[in-house]
Amino acid sequence: MLIDTHCHLDFPDFDAERDAIIERARQAGVTQMVTISTRVKRFETILAIAEKYENVFCSVGTHPHNADEELDITTEDLVRLSTHPKVVAIGEAGLDYFYDNAPREAQAEGLRRHIAAARETGLPLVIHSRSADEDMAAILTEEAGKGAFPFLLHCFSSGAELARIGVELGGYVSFSGILTFPKSQELRDIAKTVRHDRLIVETDAPYLAPKPFRGKRNEPAYVAHTADVLAETIGVSKEEIAEITTENAWRVFSKMPRL
Repeated sequence: MLIDTHCHLDFPDFDAERDAIIERARQAGVTQMVTISTRVKRFETILAIAEKYENVFCSVGTHPHNADEELDITTEDLVRLSTHPKVVAIGEAGLDYFYDNAPREAQAEGLRRHIAAARETGLPLVIHSRSADEDMAAILTEEAGKGAFPFLLHCFSSGAELARIGVELGGYVSFSGILTFPKSQELRDIAKTVRHDRLIVETDAPYLAPKPFRGKRNEPAYVAHTADVLAETIGVSKEEIAEITTENAWRVFSKMPRL
């Protein structure tokens, strides 16, 4: 049993065969999926997908690329929308200095609003962090000082220091297909340092397909390949990594029912 803790089933890439994709995931042993919000103003679309499939859940939030488009979305809005039974997380929100598609001040403001929503609801914040390790670590540390909140560092590709700080603050580290790439040895070395009870896996589908599907459209079924590489990296069996990451996913996504 595996859980894909981060995919984007509302993206057009999946429109033509969403039913088949959900079924292929089931056949691959992926029993639950969390489809992640990137714009609150499209929340109804993502919620409809989660409502259609019993084993699909969702988040509510604004991706940092879109932060300046949704500065009218308040913490209260996020909290209100998160009360739906299918909403199990806040986000994704964070900092992306690689693309800088939104002003950094807007990204930081959005992140802090999402942190406040996670703190108030107890739902985990799905954090996007790219090329922003220092500022992300500073914001997480400062906000944790105001009161604990659950979070996970999604699609982790940052440095060892951010992983260390994230775990010390009570967060989880989520690995995607990037972990399987030949040039990702540094990332695999970081994975070895993360406590086993803080490891989770994801696809970030339709992006970042793992080997042997690299360059193709990703889908939730492929999370098994990332899990296999994570198992090899930390020296456990495939069965053990499934148990470890599933238990961790249920712990951090505590609103999601255990099977």
